[in-house]
Amino acid sequence: MTLDLYRVSSLDRARSWNDLEAGERRRRAVVACRDQDREALWSLTEAYLVLNGTSGTSVSPRTLKAYRWAVDRFMTYAAEQAFNLLSPRSGEGVRFIRTVEAGGLSPASTRVQLAGVRLLYSALRWAEATQVSPFVDVKPVRDKTAAWDKRSPYREEEVTALLEQADFRMKALLLLCAHGGLRISEALALDWSNVQLAAGELLVRSGKGGKQRRVAMGNSLIHVLEGMQSEGEVIGGSYPAAVERLQRLCTRAAVQYRGYHALRHYAGTRLTREGASLDDVARHLGHSVLETARIYAKWSDDGLRRRIAGW
Repeated sequence: MTLDLYRVSSLDRARSWNDLEAGERRRRAVVACRDQDREALWSLTEAYLVLNGTSGTSVSPRTLKAYRWAVDRFMTYAAEQAFNLLSPRSGEGVRFIRTVEAGGLSPASTRVQLAGVRLLYSALRWAEATQVSPFVDVKPVRDKTAAWDKRSPYREEEVTALLEQADFRMKALLLLCAHGGLRISEALALDWSNVQLAAGELLVRSGKGGKQRRVAMGNSLIHVLEGMQSEGEVIGGSYPAAVERLQRLCTRAAVQYRGYHALRHYAGTRLTREGASLDDVARHLGHSVLETARIYAKWSDDGLRRRIAGW
């Protein structure tokens, strides 16, 4: 119900721009750039994304939050550097991204920043406020860290230690992520109407694009869910609160905090180690691209280490 209300409101906000006469839409966009009106420029950007993006009204709140952060950060830079939004000087786009990188932003966050400002300028071109594309050829510095060396999964003994220290509700959340492979957004939003204990399945709406998938449950997860109240949201609550709970739990269990996504990585790594095909791993975790699942093969393969140990 909440997701449906969100979609309606995002579409209503988009219509506030789309329903304008072309000339009035252009005028408002130009004025927003002149005044560096963050709220108006974000509203325009969101409207463009909802109306023209591949996800439409299914774009997730988390994605919108990331793009909003990118636009806000860029607007701060624009104010400090007298960046002319409608007629930027040659090379201004590159200078902005290099400034972001020099400020210590991670390569992944830099890519989000670049995607956000590109989206802003797509929206400005849609409104016919400008025709410039100052970020179209800008490329961030290549991330030299291999994908499988970042955000490594929790180890088996660490997951066990966390489960031993967790209360019933937290244990369910851990298992939804570590066995079910759910993203934290998916786990928090899971409703009891989508839990099929008899069939051993969950119906999960993806946090990316709103797609649905069926997720098989193991006996451990089924057992925990059977002991919980079966109405409303299974876990619920906010993401910041969930992060705080996991941080406290990691401290009690003497486990290095790696975030919730490392539990999802644990699920993929364990499946791969136990012989599951990449197709099965991708299906369980809801990856739309098979190549994404290959990272778990890297984490699960300790054959090279064993061979060299005997040298």
